[in-house]
Amino acid sequence: MNEHIGISRGGKNTKIHASVDALGYPLHVMLSGGNVHDSAIATELLEYTPVNKSIIMADKAYRGKNIRIKIEDIECTHCIPSQSNDKVHREIGWWQYKERSNVEFFFQKLKQYRRIATRYEKLAVRFLAFVHLVCALIWLK
Repeated sequence: MNEHIGISRGGKNTKIHASVDALGYPLHVMLSGGNVHDSAIATELLEYTPVNKSIIMADKAYRGKNIRIKIEDIECTHCIPSQSNDKVHREIGWWQYKERSNVEFFFQKLKQYRRIATRYEKLAVRFLAFVHLVCALIWLK
């Protein structure tokens, strides 16, 4: 069951994709291979987003048109900046975008657990189980 282990430049690798709420608590966590681009998983991750007119904040890697359309389909708004080389630059609320740091704080909390930071588990199923366990611990703190 190593379907989530991909080969990238650094060797075999796995990426953790997560959606968090406004306070930085995890809502949904997924794994993908290290060679898979982040935007390929984003539309699947958005399927688990609660539809309550929320604002989806993401970094520049998620600026693709198909992701923005998916966000509008689930009746949410987005706050995703354009890259410097994009032909059309979208205006975003930068004060609002600063709240995206809660996602980074979640990943910092997640990587405080050595077993996840160093990825001791060889099977993706077991690794995801430990990620879920740590997510539960984050909710309890």
